[in-house]
Amino acid sequence: MSYFLQLLFNGVHNAALYALLAYGYVLIHGLTHRTDLSLGAIFAFSGQTFILVAAFGWSILWMTLPAALSFGLLIAAAYVGIGGYAIAKLIYAPLDTGTRNTILVATLGLSIFLMELSRIAADTRDYWLPPMLATPVQLLGTGIDISLTQLQVANIIIALAVIAIGETVMLRTSAGRIWRAVSDEPAATAMCGIDPDRVRTKAILTAYGVCALAGFLAALYYGNVSFNTGMIFGLKILFITAAGGFSRPLYAAFGAAIVGLVESLWGGYFSVLWRDAAVFSLLVFVLATRISPQETERI
Repeated sequence: MSYFLQLLFNGVHNAALYALLAYGYVLIHGLTHRTDLSLGAIFAFSGQTFILVAAFGWSILWMTLPAALSFGLLIAAAYVGIGGYAIAKLIYAPLDTGTRNTILVATLGLSIFLMELSRIAADTRDYWLPPMLATPVQLLGTGIDISLTQLQVANIIIALAVIAIGETVMLRTSAGRIWRAVSDEPAATAMCGIDPDRVRTKAILTAYGVCALAGFLAALYYGNVSFNTGMIFGLKILFITAAGGFSRPLYAAFGAAIVGLVESLWGGYFSVLWRDAAVFSLLVFVLATRISPQETERI
C-alpha cells in the first residue's frame, strides 16, 4: 500500500506539469480552433535554454548558482516572449484565415526548428543541473514513509496557483469574458469593438508563458530537458487536451492531470518502455468513445 501511495503522490507532480501544458494549449486552441504542435517544443526549448544559459553563467561568467539560475530564467523568458510575439504575428496572423491544416504544418515546422536550434546550441550534448531542494517532505506523518522532495511540493503549489489565477481571470474579469466571446463568435465581437487579433496575440503570449513555466519547473526537477522531447510532448498534450475538452482550459488541465497519474502508476508496475504507447492507446480509446464528429473537426 505504501508503494502505491508513493507512486500516486509522485504522479501528482507529473499531473501538475501536464496540467500546466494543457491549460496553456487551450488558451490558444480555444480562440483559433487550430491544431498547434509548437507547445511541446516551447516547453522543451524553454527548459533547455534555461539550463544552457545557467550553465554558461556558472562555468564561464563565474556566477553563483542562484545568480546563474536567475540569469538562465531571465534569458529563457525573454526568448519565449519574443518568440511568442513573432509567432503570433508571422504565423497566426497571416494563416488564420486559411485552412485548418496550415497552422498545423507551420507549427510542426516551428517545432522541428526549435528542436534543431536547441540541439545545435547544446552541441548535441545533455547538460545537467545539480539536485536542488531534494530534502524529503513527509506527507502522511512520520509513521508512514511517504514523501516528496521540497522541489516537487513547490512545483505542485506553483502549478496549482497558476491554474487558480487563470481560472479567476477567466470567470471573474473582463479579460475572461472577452476570451470566451472571441472563442464563440470572433466576428460578432469585432463588430462590438473588440479586436480578435489583439486578443489572440495576448492569449498566445500567455499560453507560451505557461508552457515555458512548465519547462522551467521540469528542468529544475529533472535536471535536464532534452531537445528531442518537444515533439512527443506536443503530441501528448494535443491528445490529452482533445480528451479533456477544448471549451474550458480547466477541463483540459483536469484531463492532463489524470494522464500524469496514469503515467506514474504505469511506470511503477509495468515497463517504462511501453509507457507512452499505453498512454497514447488510452487517449485514442477515450477519443474514439467520447468525441463527436463535430469536435473531431476542431482538433
